[in-house]
Order: sequence, then C-alpha cells, then structure tokens
Amino acid sequence: MDNGASSYRRFLAGDDNAFAEIIREYRDGLILYINSFVSNITDAEDLAEDTFIKLVTKRPRYNGKASFRTWLYTIGGNLAKDYLRKAARRGTLPIEDYEMTPDELELEILVIKNERDIALHRSMGKLKPEYRQILWLVYFEGMSMKDASAVIGIKTHATENLAYKARQALKAQLEKDGFVYENL
Repeated sequence: MDNGASSYRRFLAGDDNAFAEIIREYRDGLILYINSFVSNITDAEDLAEDTFIKLVTKRPRYNGKASFRTWLYTIGGNLAKDYLRKAARRGTLPIEDYEMTPDELELEILVIKNERDIALHRSMGKLKPEYRQILWLVYFEGMSMKDASAVIGIKTHATENLAYKARQALKAQLEKDGFVYENL
C-alpha cells in the first residue's frame, strides 16, 4: 500500500495533517500532468486544486485496485477533460502557441533540472496531447504501463503501442529541434 493511500485513509478518519501530506507529495506532478491536457499552467494549477477540493468535499472511495497516484491522476485527468469540453462549447480553448510566464518558467526549471531535460520537455510540448500524457505518466512519473493504462482509460497493450509511437514522435521532434537524446 503506498503512502498516499495510507494518508488518504488517515484523512478520512479525521487527520487533517494527512491531507497536507497528500498535497505535498502529489501537487506538482498532478499540475504538470493536467498541464499536458490544457497547455496552460494557471488552468492546470486551478484544476489540480479542484481535484484536491473534490477529495475534501466528495470524499470519493479509494478501492486500492490501482496505486493512489493512479487514482488521483485519473480524477485530475477527468476534471481536465471536463474543463476542455466546456471550453470547447464556449469557444475558449487554450491557444497552442501559449507563452510561458516567468513563474511557469521557474516551475519548469525547478522540476527539470538541467539543459538536456529542458530541451526534452519543450519538444514534448509540441507533441499530440495523448503522446505527452503517456510519456509523462510512464517516464516522468514512473508509472507502469498497467497503471498508465488505467489513468488514460485504454487497454495495457494499446498503452504500450501508444508509448512506442510517442517515443518515436518525440525522437523525431527532438531531431527537428536540433537535439539528439541518446536514451530514446
């Protein structure tokens, strides 16, 4: 049982400090995962906050079939998808050539420590959203293909194929951007 699950159980039993542990452990990764959907760090932060608010107000049942992180990211991903559907109806979808604010750049530099990883991250931003999501879940968050397939909502074999295509697309994008990443 992972730490998030035990913290969530303690929170449900009335320990508010356990919820603070969940936020500290999962906040940044959840924001960056949601950002792979919405391509706007401010909206991603708001949606991550909405995810945590949902845990507090609705107290959804965690059944332990997947890791706590997988379960939490699934909730956040669903909120992001709902947000995008509503934005599409309003005609306010985020623009593709979004300029990063100084705060967003600082977050990027904090999470991605060196120049090589920054180039990798920027090239990933140019990929299709489903490619960015699978790469983020599997390689940055370290999820298994099984857990990533649960978050995305497709079969494990399809997730493996998607990860392969995403790696190939990332490699091509890196080469297009003039960078060769040896470990792809």
